[in-house]
Amino acid sequence: MNEQVILVDKNDLPIGQMEKMEAHEKGALHRAFSIFIFNTNNELLLQQRAVSKYHSGGLWTNTCCSHPRVGENNLDAANRRLLEEMGMVCDLDYIFNFTYRAEFEEGLTEHELDHVFFGISNQLPIINTEEVESYKYVDLAFLKADINIHPELYTPWLKICLDKVISYLEIASK
Repeated sequence: MNEQVILVDKNDLPIGQMEKMEAHEKGALHRAFSIFIFNTNNELLLQQRAVSKYHSGGLWTNTCCSHPRVGENNLDAANRRLLEEMGMVCDLDYIFNFTYRAEFEEGLTEHELDHVFFGISNQLPIINTEEVESYKYVDLAFLKADINIHPELYTPWLKICLDKVISYLEIASK
């Protein structure tokens, strides 16, 4: 069965569904989520996407990201994918959402309304090698500096939302 994504309007109201690859070929706005897991040293768990992924293979990104299934709420989907990709279970909190559009050389376009979840865990991942090439924990200041020096090593959505992630953490720590 082909995976379906939930098409949404700019207010995140569902307006239909579409096969995932078709949505990425057409650049249709659809619902997604991104997970950011931090350890107790405030380091972010990054994953390197599997080289075989249909786009952005080999690039570094946030801990986990994907799409909820039709009829699945965002939190349940985030928990499902965190376990499927990273072999982890962690309490997740919804933090914010953002919309972005990024075009890829493969002729695909990510146009997502992305729901961001944070979690805290010192658990080491047990990666699904079909999805994830590698992982590492990084300090956010290092990550921001490295993205400025080597932007080609990171996914567009991570680069787009990182400042908002950092701002949220700065406000939350006060």
